[in-house]
Amino acid sequence: MRLIEPASYQALVARRREELRVKIPQFLAPGDSFVWEVGSGHGHFLTAYAAAHPLTTCIGIDISAERVGRSVRKQQRSHLKNLHFILAGADDFLASMPPDSRISALYILFPDPWPKRRHHKNRLIQPAFLSAAAAAAIEGAPLYFRTDHEPYFRDAEAIIRGHRAWECSGDTQLPFEEPTVFQKRAPRHFTLVATRS
Repeated sequence: MRLIEPASYQALVARRREELRVKIPQFLAPGDSFVWEVGSGHGHFLTAYAAAHPLTTCIGIDISAERVGRSVRKQQRSHLKNLHFILAGADDFLASMPPDSRISALYILFPDPWPKRRHHKNRLIQPAFLSAAAAAAIEGAPLYFRTDHEPYFRDAEAIIRGHRAWECSGDTQLPFEEPTVFQKRAPRHFTLVATRS
């Protein structure tokens, strides 16, 4: 396997973020708030959410071009002007948001659990991500996390509870339900709700 040199990797990240800085303002202006789904999969949840909340800007991101393509087709068929899907990683998106735009709610539904211990560093729920998301969120913004992988849930719960920018509410329900592909396959799931303090 060929490794990318640090300088080349930094140039790649800079190029991705510059492309996002051009693309995101096409549907998100400085000062706007939005509901954000990280890892939007095939777009089932956010499409249904956007249809039920037509005055709310909804943005879903995913790192799979195939999944984003499916999501975009759902958006086009539904003619939802408040719904947008974009190919992006969470770190790149957060670094590329317009000034003063803010997350009003954050959904993380069935992210990759990276079950092997040596891969845990790849999990989304990490202190650095929570800090960056909190910096971009309005005060009181809810974070909804759901997984069918109990060890990941327990680890994520401990990380979120230990982060001073987020306060766990004790709730275990989402305010809006639309089962994702992964939820339909899961025999059970675990939900955590936290708010931006």
